Amino acid sequence: MRKLIQSAALLTTVAFPVLSLANSDVIKQTSDPNQWAIQTGDYANTRYSKLDQINRDNVKNLKVSWTFSTGVLRGHEGAPLVIGNTMYVHTPFPNIVYALDLNQDGKILWKYEPKQDPSVIPVMCCDTVYRGVAYADGMIFLHQADTTVVALDAKTGKEIWKVVNGDPKKGETNTATVLPVKDKLIVGISGAEFGVRGHVTAYDMKTGKQLWRAYSTGPDSEMMIDPEKTTSLGKPVGKDSSLKTWTGDQWKIGGGSSWGWYSYDPETNLFFYGTANPSTWNPTQRAGADGKPIDQKWTMSIFARDADTGIAKWAYQMTPFDEWDYDGVNEMILADIPVGGQPRKALVHFDRNGLGYTLDRVTGELLVAQKFDPKVNWTTGVVMDKNSPQYGRPQVVSAMSTFQNGQDKNTKGVCPAALGSKDQQPAAYSPRTGLFYVPTNHVCMDYEPFRVSYTAGQPYVGATLSMYPAPGSHGGMGNFVAWDAGQGKIVWSVPEQFSVWSGALATAGGVVFYGTLEGYLKAVDEKDGKELFKFKTPSGIIGNVMTYTHNGKQQVAVLSGIGGWAGIGLAAGLTNPTDGLGAVGGYAALRDYTALGGVLTVFTLP
Repeated sequence: MRKLIQSAALLTTVAFPVLSLANSDVIKQTSDPNQWAIQTGDYANTRYSKLDQINRDNVKNLKVSWTFSTGVLRGHEGAPLVIGNTMYVHTPFPNIVYALDLNQDGKILWKYEPKQDPSVIPVMCCDTVYRGVAYADGMIFLHQADTTVVALDAKTGKEIWKVVNGDPKKGETNTATVLPVKDKLIVGISGAEFGVRGHVTAYDMKTGKQLWRAYSTGPDSEMMIDPEKTTSLGKPVGKDSSLKTWTGDQWKIGGGSSWGWYSYDPETNLFFYGTANPSTWNPTQRAGADGKPIDQKWTMSIFARDADTGIAKWAYQMTPFDEWDYDGVNEMILADIPVGGQPRKALVHFDRNGLGYTLDRVTGELLVAQKFDPKVNWTTGVVMDKNSPQYGRPQVVSAMSTFQNGQDKNTKGVCPAALGSKDQQPAAYSPRTGLFYVPTNHVCMDYEPFRVSYTAGQPYVGATLSMYPAPGSHGGMGNFVAWDAGQGKIVWSVPEQFSVWSGALATAGGVVFYGTLEGYLKAVDEKDGKELFKFKTPSGIIGNVMTYTHNGKQQVAVLSGIGGWAGIGLAAGLTNPTDGLGAVGGYAALRDYTALGGVLTVFTLP
């Protein structure tokens, strides 16, 4: 078995802040709408703000209040945090963290700049993005590209502890934020395109000591699965549920990384996340000994785990034997909504595969699975009949099956493309309307698998892709969608020229915000999507919109800085259309609309 780095804590050179339970502290900080304490806005990942000073009537009057240049040119995902009168801003590699004084027009209070080996850059799949720091108990938590996890004193920026979570020489990197829960910090890992074995890990928030690690594939004990008590669609998963669905030891380089978002339900003490694609992208190389598809559990799955022990309560695999790189890492939004006329404690997930899922977050029961982009064509839908042996499984359209069409054959017109009907850019939920506001990609692809050999630290992809706007539609590559998760229906949709790669923000003022790849911050009416405001920021927006108050005035802030998978051509200077796993050609026109540069732009009413 490949042995992964599991280093203990290193530094304890600074006086440690008084530790309360991060659970209660994060709840306290996130319940104050004047602040923005974790990337997801709250534990439920709703990205909803109770602030209503900016509303449908006056949002058109927004003006730029102040700006800040990060000094970094690659893609800027995630969002700033605000605690009290301090704003914390992060950058992509080299993962600089700034503390800015809101009382002095963003004066830099401290700057933390990690010393990382630049050799990690080519090991990162789709730009050197980072989705942001978290705050709890007087500390700022940073997970660097090289997988070093750092706890910083929020007032001084001094290191409290740091620990290494993975090994870039084996392809392990990080792009995701972290989740502070109780006395633990939960972190994931990136690198499925390099044949890593995905995992989530809990560290002691006070010392950095590793408490548990749960893998996505392999033996039950290492996945922290109880074969009798861990369920899937209401039934125990059974012994060796993962090992039985891999050929030989392929699970050891099987992917299933965990680079997306995490949510947490204090009532059940469960945290939720998704796992990524199986490695390699060539499904022929992952077939069973009989040459037939096998599920490759538990890649492409939603996990619900106990935050204290790490033991999985339930799991659900969305795309068994993935043939298109439809990672399952997108956010899990927790909301109490009516489904089928009954109130449910729901988990809502908009998957890369183009299906919007609603599950019971306590039991894992599948309630809804419907297309949130009508152009999705790789599947006819998910079987919802609980008596069927196919229950919960998507039905694959043979013409769009890269496995059935065969290795070295170009399967054309697959919708969505590998970057999904939505990638990691998080949706928002408004309890005012009961709707989910979803930034989407309206993109299809041609996909040609080829045989590839595994070498530690080298790409383990095995497919050539081309991407383009969904044919027979509005001609653009994106939509901003309002979704009814109880019924699985689009309520309204706003077309965009390029993918909407920005995280959404819903507010009590009846306004929903998002950004565009050209660089516009937009505000639309929560009821019908009517555009109420837009402003062109200095670079394309792949960051997530957030809001807070300072001196009694509501502010809206967003990071711009083109990059990410959609903008990798600009970010990395690539021109070959099939580079960037097919995105360079698909998004080539972005060069006519925007240029590199990380900038924070803050808006307020005059």
